[in-house]
Amino acid sequence: MSRKKHHNAEQDDRAKLQIIPLGGLEQIGMNITAFCSGDSIIVVDVGMAFPTDDMLGVDLVIPDISWLLENEEKVKGFFITHGHEDHIGAIPYILNQLKAPLYATRLTMGIIEHKLEEHHLLDDVDRHVVQFGDVIEVGEFQVEYIRTNHSIVDAAALAITSPAGTVVHTGDFKVDYTPVYGDPIDLQRFAEIGRQGVLALMCDSTNAERPGYTASEKTVGRTFDQLFQEHVDTRIIVATFASNVDRVQQVINSAAKFGRKVVIEGRSMVTIIDIAQQLGCIKIPENTIIDIEQLKNYPENKTVIITTGSQGENMAALSRMSTGQHKKITIGPNDTVILSSHPIPGNEKAITNVINDLLLKGADVISQDVHVSGHACQEDIKLIYTLVQPQYAIPVHGEYKHLIAQGKIARDLGIPKKNVFILRSGDILELNARGAAVNGKVPVGAILVDGKGVGDVGNAVLRDRQHLSEDGIVIVAAMVDKETGDLIGAPSIQSRGFVYMREADELIEDCMDLVVEELSHALEKGTRDNNKLKGILRDELGNFLWRRTERRPIIIPIIMDVRA
Repeated sequence: MSRKKHHNAEQDDRAKLQIIPLGGLEQIGMNITAFCSGDSIIVVDVGMAFPTDDMLGVDLVIPDISWLLENEEKVKGFFITHGHEDHIGAIPYILNQLKAPLYATRLTMGIIEHKLEEHHLLDDVDRHVVQFGDVIEVGEFQVEYIRTNHSIVDAAALAITSPAGTVVHTGDFKVDYTPVYGDPIDLQRFAEIGRQGVLALMCDSTNAERPGYTASEKTVGRTFDQLFQEHVDTRIIVATFASNVDRVQQVINSAAKFGRKVVIEGRSMVTIIDIAQQLGCIKIPENTIIDIEQLKNYPENKTVIITTGSQGENMAALSRMSTGQHKKITIGPNDTVILSSHPIPGNEKAITNVINDLLLKGADVISQDVHVSGHACQEDIKLIYTLVQPQYAIPVHGEYKHLIAQGKIARDLGIPKKNVFILRSGDILELNARGAAVNGKVPVGAILVDGKGVGDVGNAVLRDRQHLSEDGIVIVAAMVDKETGDLIGAPSIQSRGFVYMREADELIEDCMDLVVEELSHALEKGTRDNNKLKGILRDELGNFLWRRTERRPIIIPIIMDVRA
């Protein structure tokens, strides 16, 4: 892997670069972007998204890579900016289909390798750990990793050079002059690349609506010290993102300072902290961490629990504590719970429910001023634009309103309106010496993952699940002698999620009378085809139940052919 100084290639007037976001625009999550030059394609990030409320039973959402699969022979590598799920969560599913080398910094790779191991893919993926300053040459591209700061260690920006010029992709970033771990963002390198000439800047838009600068992560450490000092008589429980290693480091620092033992709780939290500790990305004083089983051996006011669940996730540890379902931790009046994260849009209701449950159990809940963002605010975004001096601005990572907000920042800094591109997922942006324009689209979409099934849950299945969740199901079973046309015995009717059978005797009896009447009538007329008989039952029983209940349950008729 090259460590040579990065030089911007002379722009080839005939060269053309295509930038194709396959996800991650108009939403928070599922970040994946393809860069195509000649016979070479590279991919930046392979993220997942969490299912929306209407995706019942779905575990996660991954991008549709059908276009990449159609051009599989051109794909030279996957380049990952950092270790958050919205940038790495789809890797086990995508790299199971498309084999190409994977490049990432050490903590990012450590988290990825754990995922690959869980999916039994570790030996199938060609992996390369990258250091900041490395330049990777693949096909027609050179990709340089540049140090940035974010809410996870080892985050990187990428300088992607092709014959058409250099594109800088910031990844998720903030400007932090006093990071908890490692060095500050390499602003000097951004400036050097800017002086060499940058074709386009693809910049994080998450906080583009927020004025000012993003505060340093270290400011949260001072807040924790103050809170620990104010709550010396209670147990302290801190909920934050599992991947926010710096936040966990600061909680541990405060715990050690005030003589408290620390329990790490939550599967994802334990996994990431273990990986970070092995790689030296977190420093834990000796004898500070204890097992959850040892909690009972210490006074409550001498312990701290660091846990997952700051977003109100149903199965996360904090949610289970709040509802009394956690097997080893019981919340009570002697607990101070600190939510150290900002609500992801859409999670506000779930977080409020958790807070209310905690308060009902007598806990003191603190959720204000215990978090700083990992994303750049307006002044930080302006700094990156000023250093990089791009010809074109391509806002990325954010909902549509965030992209628009960054587009305005770019125009205010003097980039012409025609050079600011607010792309949609699937757009093909072509750039060359003559200019830039959106020229066509590729197919994009969301592939739903449910258990071990990938893509086998579609709109029809989701509609059925929605239908089942709203109106339930009625199963009708009848036995028919096809030779004589006789109905054998009484039909059986079972209901789930529609009515409580024991309290709906009259309705069920009327349904059975209707089934007998309709089946007998159809059989007398000579109807023997199972599908036709099922269709009659489905229609007639559906109409009857609507008239009686104004509900439309899913009706599943079962016709059993009995022969003498």
